[in-house]
Amino acid sequence: MWIAVIVISLALVAILYKYVLGTPGRNPFAIDTREPLKPMVFDRKLKNKVLKQGFLASKIPQDLDAIVVGSGIGGLAIAVLLAKVGKKVLVLEQHDRAGGCCHTFSEQGFEFDVGIHYIGELLDHKPFRCVVDQLTNGQLQWDPLENPFDKVVLGPPENRRIYPIYSGRKRYIDELKKCFPGEEKAIDEYVRLSKKVANGIWFMVLLKLLPTPLAKFLVHIGLASRLSPFFRYASRSLTDVVSELTQNKDLRAVMSYIFGTYGKMPKDASFSMHSLLLCHYLNGAWYPKGGASEIAYHMIPIIEKAGGAVLVRAPVNRILLNDAKEAIGVSVLKGQEEVHVHAPIVISDAGIFNTYERLLPKDVQTMPAIQKQLSMVQHGDAGLSIFIGLDGTKEELGLKADNYFIFPENNLDELLEGYMKGNREESSKKVPLIFVASSSAKDSTWPERSPGKSTVTVVSFANYAWFEEWKDEKVKNRSIDYKELKEAFINSILEAVTEIYPKIKDRIVYVDAGTPITNQHYIAAPKGEIYGADHGIARFNVELNATIRPQTPIKNLFLTGQDVMLCGFAGALAGALTCGSVILNRNLHLDAIGLAKRVKNGNNKKKD
Repeated sequence: MWIAVIVISLALVAILYKYVLGTPGRNPFAIDTREPLKPMVFDRKLKNKVLKQGFLASKIPQDLDAIVVGSGIGGLAIAVLLAKVGKKVLVLEQHDRAGGCCHTFSEQGFEFDVGIHYIGELLDHKPFRCVVDQLTNGQLQWDPLENPFDKVVLGPPENRRIYPIYSGRKRYIDELKKCFPGEEKAIDEYVRLSKKVANGIWFMVLLKLLPTPLAKFLVHIGLASRLSPFFRYASRSLTDVVSELTQNKDLRAVMSYIFGTYGKMPKDASFSMHSLLLCHYLNGAWYPKGGASEIAYHMIPIIEKAGGAVLVRAPVNRILLNDAKEAIGVSVLKGQEEVHVHAPIVISDAGIFNTYERLLPKDVQTMPAIQKQLSMVQHGDAGLSIFIGLDGTKEELGLKADNYFIFPENNLDELLEGYMKGNREESSKKVPLIFVASSSAKDSTWPERSPGKSTVTVVSFANYAWFEEWKDEKVKNRSIDYKELKEAFINSILEAVTEIYPKIKDRIVYVDAGTPITNQHYIAAPKGEIYGADHGIARFNVELNATIRPQTPIKNLFLTGQDVMLCGFAGALAGALTCGSVILNRNLHLDAIGLAKRVKNGNNKKKD
């Protein structure tokens, strides 16, 4: 016990020194920067003036304070945080539009969202909502999903069971109990345990903000696991935990269904990661009003107001280092020439693999500290998407603002493992996880923007090796074998989707697939992954989380986004907050919580 007291005291001293006795930077959450809502912009040409500003040397701002590589939410968020304290930041994006997985694209008049399908924790008084509001100056609006927001489909058509998933901390439990009478105790324990474990996530942030020697000391003596239920359960698989709670296989599947939102089958998934997702949606689910491109559209002007810029078609081919191996800028390929851009800080939202294995010189890549970090992580599973354009309104087609998770049966681990390990021809005929959503049905502005049209998007996973042989062929002009494999996946997935939405069968105008090598091209995912570094059990090892942090072994080079904290929109934002905390020498997570409380208290006073 006395050892624990000493260690906790040391931690408190370190925190006090860093955030009180030290000299913290300015607080980007010092004041509420929300502005009155401006009219929404639907004109694509006007939006593209913000989202598609091409790279030219003449557009590079002078006297930069920081360069950010990648314009995903982790990159844009750290740029906005720094801009809010007066920093001039340049964000460089290799694609032809800003946003990363928050971008949209159009084909044959249909707009598709590639990565944002639904987001939780957006009630007005929540700290996460406060962060999003401040990063967009209150201009990003949200449409709530239906309740139930998710539906879990188990079994073939002749024996199909559909289980609705409701939001609301009480209603989620009550509705689940209606579906599974006699399993009340298991359901209560599952929710209780999930809340307890998820609440321990604060210790992950602490490990990444404490001085490295102290963080590693906490890991070495085992105190990190003792203090945090999140790390205590991190090594427990989702399958193990739910199997202990119930013998009902359908209930086990329903407890596990949302694993697709972080990309690991239940037997390889950490219960700790899963608990975060359950709690993330307990209060509801939302979709960005106007589509996912609204996110970047409302963040970029804040960066520009501080003198920075967000430039696209700007592939960074290397990070520039001085003789002391310190980051001093980046090199951007412009045609066959390199344009060197300098800044005292370089922040990478390109992911840990791209940053260490592609952007650093070979002799630096071999540094033991870098190799140690790389040895701790592996590539996540690759994503597979199907984009469907439809003739008709959501009412005509029976589309709603919800999501379907379709599984052939309740033996999820067996199905997923057989699929991922199978040969591509056989696996293309039996995709075991199909996530189906309609962004057009979720977005209240859609009827005005695209009258008489609708879209459906499908997300699943695929083995990168199935498509790797075509990775060097030209995009949209790959060989016939590649197109035939895509068609096989499309056909089998459409069969399952049209069983759920029978009215769309004869109304399909456009359909195409995005494969792992599509992801490789458009979002620079090394192995087609959509959630960055793998989110299996090993990702939540305490030592890994004390080691992989915003600071890199290269001075003045920082990491932001999914690989710093967790995957998804919320996880990448947390990575940006953690990165900003290190650069500004203050805990931005606590700053955001403080502002959320002040805003809530102010709103309560107005009501009174």
